[in-house]
Amino acid sequence: MATAIELTLGVAALLLIFGLVLLQAAQRYLPIDGWPWTGELARFSLVWLTFVTAGVLVTRDSHISIEMIDMVPGDLMRRVVRVVSCLIVAAIGVGLCLEAWELTQTQGILKSPAMQMPMSWLYAVSMIGFVSVVVRSLIAAGQYAVYGAPEPTYDDVEMPTA
Repeated sequence: MATAIELTLGVAALLLIFGLVLLQAAQRYLPIDGWPWTGELARFSLVWLTFVTAGVLVTRDSHISIEMIDMVPGDLMRRVVRVVSCLIVAAIGVGLCLEAWELTQTQGILKSPAMQMPMSWLYAVSMIGFVSVVVRSLIAAGQYAVYGAPEPTYDDVEMPTA
C-alpha cells in the first residue's frame, strides 16, 4: 500500500515536471508574459520525486549498492554485509529526517521567490521519503538477518570464458 502511494506521488511529480517544462517551452513562442513559477515548481517537483521514491528503491533493492559482495561464496558474509548496509542506510535516513524536521520548523518564514511557497513545505514533503527510507531499511535489515541475502543473479555480469 505504501509503495503504491509513493509511486503514485512519484508519477504525479514526474508528470508535473513534464507539463511544466512543456509549458515553459511553449511560453517562449506565445505572445504572453511567461510565468516564472513554472520553473520553480518543476525544480521542487524534481526534489520531491527523488526523495518520495527513495523508500521504494530500498524495498526493491534498487538503491545504489556494491554488488561484488553478492559474488562471495557463503551466505553468512552476504547476510552480515546486507544487514550492516541496511542499518547504515537507516542511520543516514534518521539523520536526514532530523534535519528535514529542523528545516521544516525553522524555514517556514522563508518563501520561494516566484510562487511564494513556504520553504518548510519543500522539506516536509522530502521528510516523507526519509521516513520511508528508515522504515524500509530496518525492515530489510530484519529480513536479511532472518532469511539471509538473496542468491546472486549473474544476469548483468559477463562471466569470463575459458
